Amino acid sequence: MITPTKGISPDRALLAVGAQIAVQLDRPLTVSQTWARLREWRRENGHPASLSFGWFVLALDVLHALGIVDLNNELLTRGTAHVAPAAR
Repeated sequence: MITPTKGISPDRALLAVGAQIAVQLDRPLTVSQTWARLREWRRENGHPASLSFGWFVLALDVLHALGIVDLNNELLTRGTAHVAPAAR
């Protein structure tokens, strides 16, 4: 589900959908604006697999859990994911 599997195609995996969502967040957007932009982007970029709003929300949950997106004052923004320094 999070990554592609035998039953989940690569363009429907939650990480792939999450990456597509992150591309849309070039500025703060409402959830509805992000959903509309994502659907348009997928249509323009040849992603024919249908995407339900529920799947979109699951991808947002994954992004939030990873610290990639935040919801502040009803606006989605790119988060400040903290990356651990590389071990030497």
